[in-house]
Amino acid sequence: MEMDRLEMIEKLRERAQVTYDEAKEALDQANGDLLDALILLERQGKVPPPQGGGYYRSEGSTAKEQSSSEGSESGSKDEQSTKATNNFKETLEKFWSFASGLLKKGNTTSFEILKDKDHVASFPVTVLVLLLLFAPWVTLPLIIIGLFLGFHYQFVRNDN
Repeated sequence: MEMDRLEMIEKLRERAQVTYDEAKEALDQANGDLLDALILLERQGKVPPPQGGGYYRSEGSTAKEQSSSEGSESGSKDEQSTKATNNFKETLEKFWSFASGLLKKGNTTSFEILKDKDHVASFPVTVLVLLLLFAPWVTLPLIIIGLFLGFHYQFVRNDN
């Protein structure tokens, strides 16, 4: 039984970063309950409260203080919500601007296939990208086989 108590004091000491005496005293006051001893040390200010803004027992505020602070917290929560929404909108607008610019550039640039300097075929780069994304097992072998058969490829920007 004494060994279990010593292990509990050691665990509490490691977790709370307190001395053996403080850990033993807290464990005695908590009737051997490790969690209650940790909470007791929190209330005494010897252990920092949990991070992340969650509710914890040793918060030290009464129900009256909580109800009065809820009004100010709800205002800050509304501010945070509005700020998060604005950040999301800005990010979405930036992404849309980037994607539409990329699509426009892909549609104004052509992928041309040439055989002995004669124009064989031409299509927008957007189509090539879609073919590479959705059918690479067909597109890549055709491009490679075309190289062996003497075809040449080039990208041409159409600025009309």
